[in-house]
Amino acid sequence: MIKPVTIKDIAKELNISKTTVSRVLSGVTTVNEQTRIAVLELAKKLEYKKNIFASTLVTHKTNTIGIIVPEFFSSYFPKVITGVQAIATKAGYNTIIAQSNEKYETEVANAEVMMANQVEGLIISLTKETTNFDHLTVFQRKEIPIVFFNRVCEDIQAPKVVVDDYDSSFRAVEHLILTGKTRIAHLGGPDNLAISRRRLNGYLAALRKYHIPLDEQIIIPYDLRIENVHTHVNHLLDLPNPPNALFAINDPTAIEAIQIIKARGMKIPEDFAVVGFSNDPISALMEPSLTTISQPMVKIGETAAELLFNLINGHLPKTSGIIKTLTTELIIRHSTVR
Repeated sequence: MIKPVTIKDIAKELNISKTTVSRVLSGVTTVNEQTRIAVLELAKKLEYKKNIFASTLVTHKTNTIGIIVPEFFSSYFPKVITGVQAIATKAGYNTIIAQSNEKYETEVANAEVMMANQVEGLIISLTKETTNFDHLTVFQRKEIPIVFFNRVCEDIQAPKVVVDDYDSSFRAVEHLILTGKTRIAHLGGPDNLAISRRRLNGYLAALRKYHIPLDEQIIIPYDLRIENVHTHVNHLLDLPNPPNALFAINDPTAIEAIQIIKARGMKIPEDFAVVGFSNDPISALMEPSLTTISQPMVKIGETAAELLFNLINGHLPKTSGIIKTLTTELIIRHSTVR
């Protein structure tokens, strides 16, 4: 095993004090210029790496934040992470990224890893299974700030970054109604997720506004496993009075539904119209292209990171309940209008 280069090694090689080397590597510019250049050149040559854990013992800072997301299946979470990392880099922070794979137990394990690595703050979107939040309240007890986004915990007083799911869903369903669709199904997410409830409520509000009777047979909450979309969509199409449109909880669900509907020989949007949610890049490239709600994914990540650094730097109280609600846009494509 190769022994890592230390400050002592550099000091011995140059015959100077460890204090001088430490000051140079810490960015102090008052050291003699010739000595400073010699230290930096030798450190580069020897591939010196700063010992973060040793530094932490002195400064009590790791300059590291954590991000936990439920999945990488869609483009949504990678784009949010891009926004977080842009702000973190500007602030001089590193990021530890973990994916929970929609499993509560994995989310708990990820949170423990973040704690073990002494992150100074955590940005998280919950799994579809998460109903117990003990693994997150421990962060607040230790005064480590948390920011939630997308799938948020309503039981923890912490900043949250969301979009207006209710209004976005209302506009999506209203669009279907205005194109002449009156039997609109909703394939939604698990009932325990606040995001599922908000999108369902927007759907219901649009039906009420246009006096369309509610039919609970065509409202299906599901577990977000794409392989189960086949069962649910075929069930809807096999009803004695089947729907002629679908508002889906997200784009992957809507995209899978379109493939199933086309396989049944139905024309989209003439026989059946579909609206998704998120504006996944593939939604514009598929045939027919998908009408969807566009979310500012990178901006969501940037906003979450800005809130977190405000907490870390004491510009917001660590238990702030501020909610940032970002706007969305209805993108009309060929799955609803030719």
